[in-house]
Amino acid sequence: MITARLTDDNKGIAAAADILKADGVVAIPTETVYGLAASAFSDKAIEKVFIAKGRPQDNPLIVHISDIGMISSAVSEFSPIAKTLADAFWPGPLTLVLKKSERIAESVSRGLDTVAVRMPSHKVAREVIKAAGIPLAAPSANISGSPSPTTADHVIADLDGRIDAVIMSGSSEVGVESTVVSLVTDPPRLLRPGRVTAEELMEYIPNLVIDKAVLSEPEKGEKVASPGMKYKHYSPKTEVLLISGSEEAFADFVNKQENCLAICFTEDEKSLTCDYLSYGAKTDGEAQAKSIFSLLRKADTLGKDKIYIHAPEKTGVSLAVYNRLIRAAAFRVIEL
Repeated sequence: MITARLTDDNKGIAAAADILKADGVVAIPTETVYGLAASAFSDKAIEKVFIAKGRPQDNPLIVHISDIGMISSAVSEFSPIAKTLADAFWPGPLTLVLKKSERIAESVSRGLDTVAVRMPSHKVAREVIKAAGIPLAAPSANISGSPSPTTADHVIADLDGRIDAVIMSGSSEVGVESTVVSLVTDPPRLLRPGRVTAEELMEYIPNLVIDKAVLSEPEKGEKVASPGMKYKHYSPKTEVLLISGSEEAFADFVNKQENCLAICFTEDEKSLTCDYLSYGAKTDGEAQAKSIFSLLRKADTLGKDKIYIHAPEKTGVSLAVYNRLIRAAAFRVIEL
């Protein structure tokens, strides 16, 4: 099977909707990363997503809606705090974990009685959902465990011939997956950081707890409530190690290594004698997020033995970047 390339205009959106209504799978652009969309009501369609990605069977999916009127088909309860957060951040890169409706396919939540749901801000994504007329479950459109795709070309590199179609559109604006907050726990819990920061969320939910899995590996056998919590993830084929330390210590360490690539801050560049790629200023979490997955993919083409990444801060959007990188490095961090 050859994966169809669809335009991001009305014609392409209509074609994508027809495929989705027939239990097919289509990679669609969103503001975070490209998602591999399928009907959230169809176990048959969802299993195609898991097969195409090689996704672990206990890893739940996020359901995407086009407007607030669609929320009742996805969740059984939409609490006052959920409405408050939706009013503040939707459409946008915030996912809320709520009690799921009976219409959501069992395969979406992988045995949980909850569902993760969001309303993307990307116009094409919402138009596809609206044209299909159903909520769409959509994990990142890549081979499971590899860096998430922020362009249609990334999708094709991973999934060409494994899915029905991809909508050819521009680069994802945010560059990392959505923030995930569970509202079925007391207190609410941040399960995955993203562009909507913990600091922003605490303005609405001051008692928000940051789950320990954000910065460390969950215990063996622990059941996860959100994508991206459990496994070595977001990782290129080349070995990755995360390096925590000052500009001087980072430069001194990587300059002594052989056949390596440094992924660094712009402030590091002047001190490096090894090959490097910069992923933004130390204080610019948004730039780091937008570029990191593309850089990890590019790094795999350079023939290096190892990739050493200068660890970002654990605040703001940089917390989301750190969360992805510690998984790309299989939780291996060198403290300098």
